Amino acid sequence: MRIKPAIGGKPCPRAFTLIELILVMTLLVITTALVAPGLAGFFRGRTLDSGAEELLALTHAGQSRAVSQGEPILLWVDSGRNACGLVEETPPQGGDPKAVTLDLEDGLQIQAADLSRTPVTLGNLPAIRFSPGGTIDENSPQSLRLTDATGSTLWLVESANHMGYEIRVANQ
Repeated sequence: MRIKPAIGGKPCPRAFTLIELILVMTLLVITTALVAPGLAGFFRGRTLDSGAEELLALTHAGQSRAVSQGEPILLWVDSGRNACGLVEETPPQGGDPKAVTLDLEDGLQIQAADLSRTPVTLGNLPAIRFSPGGTIDENSPQSLRLTDATGSTLWLVESANHMGYEIRVANQ
């Protein structure tokens, strides 16, 4: 960059030319075009991970609520609406004021799996039953499958001690 004399004898730096600005903008566009597809996959994967973590947090909340209230709590799963929630098994008259509903993000699908036993249900929806002792009812689904739009799947699988669920990549 050359310095040209300014009025009054003081030198001032020359500004960027239009060609230089166009070259920089072109490099930014090319870089963005190369990086964007990889970032889109990253954010899709994060949606599945965050959905599984929200679902796991809901199981912890249901278990804690069952223990603290001394009442069985049901975590229901509605595959048709892509939603789940917590409610007392026998709510007081007027409904459960502490009922919670979690609507999953667009593109996520939830399904209760391993319903080979006599399933616990709320209406016609499969449900996990948390007992007042903190354990999971033996007739509750052993796993929940969470799938995103690309077909990637994460599982919430009942732990061996029947005290909770954990996130796994495979249903094992």
